[in-house]
Amino acid sequence: MFKNKKILIGSDHAGFDLKKELIKFLEENKYEVHDCGTYKSGESVDYPDYANKLCSLIKLNKAPKGILICGTGIGMSIAANRHKIIRAALCLDSEMAKLSREHNDANVLVLGARITSSEDAINIIKIFLNTNFAKGRHQKRIDKI
Repeated sequence: MFKNKKILIGSDHAGFDLKKELIKFLEENKYEVHDCGTYKSGESVDYPDYANKLCSLIKLNKAPKGILICGTGIGMSIAANRHKIIRAALCLDSEMAKLSREHNDANVLVLGARITSSEDAINIIKIFLNTNFAKGRHQKRIDKI
């Protein structure tokens, strides 16, 4: 997995249980995980608060990559992509994760807890963290964003 073993993770109430499973997986794989919240199960919260917190920490160089989780992943994607330098990708499968890194140099992976199993989420994370940006013709496109 990628060289810098620091990663940020955040969720709203809908993504809380999946987030806990993913934190366990990441820690077992020697990642230094910073949990950006939410910290309580079952208490309704607003997803933009957690997307904003995670994205702000990436902009401060606290970690190079992050994972955001909400019910579908759509809300977190919208909120995260409002931040300059953030390229958040909602990935529903491993191929999307691979291409989000190769072609878009995505630095935030977004998952939907209601539509992605924990097993699939772990496989998506493995691909996301192990795939490098292809640069070349893709860099020109990133520069236009």
